Amino acid sequence: MSRCSIGLDVSATPIERVVRIGSLISIAGLVTTVINLCRAPRLPTDPSPTTEPVTVCIPARDERNRLPNLLADLRRQRGVEDLFVLVYDDASTDGTAAAAEEACAGDPRLAVKRGTEEPPDGWVGKPAACHRAGEHAAGSGRGRSGILVFLDADVRLDPDALNAACSALRESGAALLCPWPFQEARSITEILVQPLLAWTWAATLPIRAANRSRRPSTAVACGQFLVFDSVEYRQVGGHRAVAGSLTEDLDLARLLRRRGRRTEVALAGRSASCRMYVDAAALRGGYDRWLWTAFGSRIGATAVLGAAAVAYVAPPVALAVGRGRVRRWGAVGYLAATASRLCARALERGGPLTVTDVPVACAYPLSIAAVTTLAVSSHRNHRRGRTQWKGRSLS
Repeated sequence: MSRCSIGLDVSATPIERVVRIGSLISIAGLVTTVINLCRAPRLPTDPSPTTEPVTVCIPARDERNRLPNLLADLRRQRGVEDLFVLVYDDASTDGTAAAAEEACAGDPRLAVKRGTEEPPDGWVGKPAACHRAGEHAAGSGRGRSGILVFLDADVRLDPDALNAACSALRESGAALLCPWPFQEARSITEILVQPLLAWTWAATLPIRAANRSRRPSTAVACGQFLVFDSVEYRQVGGHRAVAGSLTEDLDLARLLRRRGRRTEVALAGRSASCRMYVDAAALRGGYDRWLWTAFGSRIGATAVLGAAAVAYVAPPVALAVGRGRVRRWGAVGYLAATASRLCARALERGGPLTVTDVPVACAYPLSIAAVTTLAVSSHRNHRRGRTQWKGRSLS
């Protein structure tokens, strides 16, 4: 039987070829995810105490309800002997600063800086707030040496999480370590979308190899929890170098790699978690502000989403409505992608799967459809100048 160069029957129909290609992509993704599940680095479980200065900066805008929980977690941290936490209130309108000051409860290691200024021209809100937080910390004599940590207000930490992250940074010798928190999801929209954040890299990048690489294209970062060598951070310009970026976390990691520094990601699901969005409306707004930048251009977005449709939509459709070999290939692709999705969730969670993980994984085609809808909306709103976040225009 004649076969083409990628192992497909040249006598197959175009539909069967598409389904086969999609299924092979899903199988490759499953293999990569299993490798990561077995080998991806995780935060140490019994680290030695961190004796050098550790400065934690928390940029917060309208986070009155969630920030006190993180501050309580930080007050309970163990193994960090020289800790300073600075909350930068980014011109909040909901009483965030007052809530933060109450949560600090007179702890001398914690301080709150009330910011009233809007981002300067050319700056996006998050990088501007991070920069100002870092500068205020430096002005108080902190953050220019030792370890500099940026945390989002919606992160939750176990008592040993910060020490484990700092130890992992020093053991790795990297300029930046990104401890990847477990992404909590409760509403239906969150459950469909949030697990895809980890799945996107878990199914495409062998993380140990990516961590050893200096290639910017293989960098992985999550701005919820970033741990820098303070000197390296300032030498590359810090957040000032990514002032206009809507994905400042990833752009900082790529910048460090272009300058010859190492960046790494480590799984932190056992000790850190984050619920980014509290409902469907917040999730839509959050993805709307940056998803248009994710693939470089509309052409890039079309190409990536088209490939996702081939890999993760065509096989389940073929399983549902196809016949013969088309349906069999569809079954292979669907099962491989479902297994990959489950492995990625177990990887991120750092523990056993829950009873809800299986049906959610089986519904992954709906997740792909949801992200495609969000991407189309993000591009459309950006083109029309409607992109905004927390009351600030981003267009």
